[in-house]
Amino acid sequence: MGRRFSAAYQKEPISALASWARRMAMFALVATLASVLVVRFGFLDFRPALATFFGALALSGISILLCFAAFAAIWQNGSRGMTRILFALLINALILAYPAYLAIQYQRLPRLYDISTDPIDPPRFDALARLRAADGANTAAYAGLYSAELQRKAYPKIEPILLDLSPQRAYDMVLRLVAHRKWLIVDERPPLPPQRVGRIEAVARTLVMGLREDVSIRIVPDEDGSRVDMRSSSRYFEHDFGSNAARIASFTSDLNDAADNAKPEKKILAPAKEPQPKGTKRR
Repeated sequence: MGRRFSAAYQKEPISALASWARRMAMFALVATLASVLVVRFGFLDFRPALATFFGALALSGISILLCFAAFAAIWQNGSRGMTRILFALLINALILAYPAYLAIQYQRLPRLYDISTDPIDPPRFDALARLRAADGANTAAYAGLYSAELQRKAYPKIEPILLDLSPQRAYDMVLRLVAHRKWLIVDERPPLPPQRVGRIEAVARTLVMGLREDVSIRIVPDEDGSRVDMRSSSRYFEHDFGSNAARIASFTSDLNDAADNAKPEKKILAPAKEPQPKGTKRR
């Protein structure tokens, strides 16, 4: 009986809707991967690639609708194609998972693209200012006090980093962490006398699309230690989906851990003065 039923089922035609749903899902997957690679490696301008990416998302949505239509058709006429429907739904889920996460972040987080541990006097973009002068790029100037207030409410833990290290040692530690994260260093200035203010400017990339986000770090003396301020700003778009705040929070945690595990600094003591014999005067 089982063999007879299986043979009869194999003679049923495959649903054309199921086949089209699978084809469209595969095409959407190829278009998505191609657009991500183009943006990440800079083969072409990112705007056409992003248009292709959004087009792929639309095709993925159409494929899902075709899957539901194919399922209804199979339910009615008993044709084959459930495997193709499930395969198409799996591919579409992979394509839409990250955009769905970004949509949630867009609704949950304020519309910010420029985050700083010091909103009153944020680290400047000097060398990076030239790169942010392109058409459509965000300005190198800080977004302003309104954005600072939104940041304070959304990310209250984004604060200056205070270290019990000299500015030079803090600068060296920050530079190692920046290199470890493979950020592209555009400018670096150690904290030399008399002001002893160190600066590092670098370019970071977002996780999936590889969009450029600019970073400026400032190291200044603070009593017996040093203070590190960091600014992370998206070069394009007015909403960063929380990526800049996450970058600063992660870097702050790593820097504090590195400072806690660092060996104590050796203090150079001035040689003791020899006592002068009584009744003698220095000439």
